Amino acid sequence: MEQETSPTLDDLRTEPSPVPGVSRNVFVLGLVSLATDVASEMLYPIIPIFLTVTLGAPVAFLGLIEGIAEGTASLMKVGSGWYSDRLSVRRPLVAAGYGLSAVGKVLLATAFHWPQVLIARTTDRFGKGVRTSPRDALIADSSLPEVYGRSFGFHRAADTAGAVIGPLIGLAILQIVGQHHLRPVLLAATVPGVLSVGLLVFVRERRRPPKPEKSAAAAVARIDLSGASPVFWTFFSISLLFALGNSSDTFLILRAKDLGLSLSVVILMYVVYNAAYSLLSLPAGIVADRIGKRRLVTGGFFVYGLVYMGFALVGQGSAVWPLFLVYGVYMAFTDGQARAMVAELSPEERRGTFLGLYHTGIGLMAVAASVIAGVLWDVVGKPAPFWLGASTGFAAAALMLLLPRQRAP
Repeated sequence: MEQETSPTLDDLRTEPSPVPGVSRNVFVLGLVSLATDVASEMLYPIIPIFLTVTLGAPVAFLGLIEGIAEGTASLMKVGSGWYSDRLSVRRPLVAAGYGLSAVGKVLLATAFHWPQVLIARTTDRFGKGVRTSPRDALIADSSLPEVYGRSFGFHRAADTAGAVIGPLIGLAILQIVGQHHLRPVLLAATVPGVLSVGLLVFVRERRRPPKPEKSAAAAVARIDLSGASPVFWTFFSISLLFALGNSSDTFLILRAKDLGLSLSVVILMYVVYNAAYSLLSLPAGIVADRIGKRRLVTGGFFVYGLVYMGFALVGQGSAVWPLFLVYGVYMAFTDGQARAMVAELSPEERRGTFLGLYHTGIGLMAVAASVIAGVLWDVVGKPAPFWLGASTGFAAAALMLLLPRQRAP
């Protein structure tokens, strides 16, 4: 049997796929994320109901479970990104992350008490924390620098397509089995979750010389954050400011329901938002490669400010539809392109570390933003969290205008 040889860097970056300008690896990783997000978004709208109605948990535990789960994911991202830089290949770490998320979905489908949901959600989000930074670094490793925007845009488009398909499948199952039978949806979600892990066998990777450490203590002491462009640190700081007002999308859903819209209508709005996000992500990436990612991200921050100002001012449910649609434009402009900027401005040999730093910082700030938004909602008034988001969005856009032209280190 002929032994498989490690592909060269040029092989990874130029191997064709069905999508022009996107390498085979990036295409496969997009399919992996699509399958995972189908599973995750089948569950997203029904987990609160499953937890509080089916299992009888207090509503307070919903916030506790999601806070622990998301906090766990955020804390893992910098460590997993750094560790992937030390390994000769990133794929095993990516596979472990997707595998843990699949296990979490199986645990959720078989949960009969709310503490089991905590274990399931923490396992799922722990897997997300393990995979995100190494996967984004692998996308950059598998792309030519001049098409980073296209590659990350395609990946975001594929990932978010799952957020369109998943809720629709979940709604279809509920129409068949009845609104009060949630476990069939939970069981169905395990299928695409397991499929995502199997697809990773088609990802190829160039082996790098491993960088062993003598001990765990020495390893922590040697996390190296040197060598990044000053533009990276400025952009990272602006992103943290923006994230301070970027609270959970749950508040958008609560605002829509507060205006008298039914749960089914709100879920459909969420699908519209994700459809806009998915359809525009790849075109946004192509444009970013031509005119600069900084401009797209700046525009995205500004659009976010407009959307959140709209949610603060809106007085009737019908006006929420265009706000959710434009919210998808903001995501298409910023999510993939911010990752592309981080990859572009980071030292190649420590790309996973810097992507992990970015994801962890944004994730922890988002947890703080949601806590602040909840307090503002209860104490100041329902429009208050959206005024905060509008302010940080406009401020971040203004500061991005002062950001020097980005240069790779």
